Amino acid sequence: MGMNPDVNLVYILQAIGLTILFVGLIGFERQRRNKIAGLTTHLLVALGAVGLTIVQQTMVQDLFEFIDQNPEYVQDTGFVVTFNHQRQRIVAQIVSGIGFLGTGAILKTNGYISGLTTASTLWISAIIGIIFGYGMFTLGITLSLSILFVLTIIKNVIRHNVEDHN
Repeated sequence: MGMNPDVNLVYILQAIGLTILFVGLIGFERQRRNKIAGLTTHLLVALGAVGLTIVQQTMVQDLFEFIDQNPEYVQDTGFVVTFNHQRQRIVAQIVSGIGFLGTGAILKTNGYISGLTTASTLWISAIIGIIFGYGMFTLGITLSLSILFVLTIIKNVIRHNVEDHN
């Protein structure tokens, strides 16, 4: 599926279901490590992102249907080109808004900073929701599995190497 999938019930269920499954795994990993944001927080962030992205996709679909039915409104006006440049505003606001949420997960105590990974996983959970919301299921699955690999395998390898050198 591309950037303009047909938004219907099957599409919505696929996008939401994949978001719950894959972001749920990321949130579970964070909760298992007793981090400040766990399964529920990650899922809420990602479901909000997938929901808003589907809303945006529905608006795009409605616009294209309107254009097909009323071509006289777009002749030589550049309307479609202008719209295509503006249609990403909802997604841009999701990405920047999650940055503020992630800031709340970062703590500084006695010169020690914690929560950066959790803030990052909240941000990437929103990105995964956006990707699934756009119908890019293969990319969303691949990205999710890559993130889980980094959080579990890579992080443990680095931790063991640091402990061995100390």
